[in-house]
Amino acid sequence: MSATILEAKNVGQRFGNFQALSNVSVQFKAGQLCAIIGPNGAGKSTLFNVLSGAFAPSSGHVLFEGSDVTGLPQHQYARRGIAKSFQITNIFKQLSVHENVRVAVQMRHARFDFLRARAQLPGVAEQAQALLERVGLAGLASKPSADLAHGQQRALEVAMALAAEPKLLLMDEPTAGMSPEETTVMMQLITRLAEERTVILVEHKMKLVMGICQRLIVLHHGEFLAEGTPDEIRANAEVRRVYLGQGK
Repeated sequence: MSATILEAKNVGQRFGNFQALSNVSVQFKAGQLCAIIGPNGAGKSTLFNVLSGAFAPSSGHVLFEGSDVTGLPQHQYARRGIAKSFQITNIFKQLSVHENVRVAVQMRHARFDFLRARAQLPGVAEQAQALLERVGLAGLASKPSADLAHGQQRALEVAMALAAEPKLLLMDEPTAGMSPEETTVMMQLITRLAEERTVILVEHKMKLVMGICQRLIVLHHGEFLAEGTPDEIRANAEVRRVYLGQGK
């Protein structure tokens, strides 16, 4: 059995009078490709934000590799080996494709000396180009990132996240707004990335996650509902009632 890399213990999240998550406890095993699923309003993105450190939970704890990381600042998550990409693409559109990734690489290797000339940072350009190769953007290195198609911008954001050499990659709706062709390319990329690290997705496209994920966590009304393999989730009568039966 793989070790647990990430765990939520009795996590709750309130926004004023609204209880977005209630006593959610889940574990994610190292080396697995997992997805958090559920109907609209189930609490998927809220749990993602808690797991990624964007929100400190109102109650409960988040553990990474057995250490309590609840409430740590974002940069501490990154230094421990957690990278993330959000539903809204976050790139430097005024820079070229290569420059975006090079900046991310430089921040890893010289985050306390960011004014040093890039010529004094050996290997940075080469590392950036290698990351572009991994996400299928090597041929677009000199292109302004603002001119990329939506799916290509998402791939660029993934390359920037990979510059931190993460042990865990968290992705919030990585195929949101994509065409069917772009979606296929992104899911192929995610499958390749999961061969090298733990990947956790939040996704609403059921057919896609059922096809590539090893394990699924199902939420409903902010509460844990079920977990298991795709086959186990398909066979779960309660999941089918609250989610799969909605035609997703």
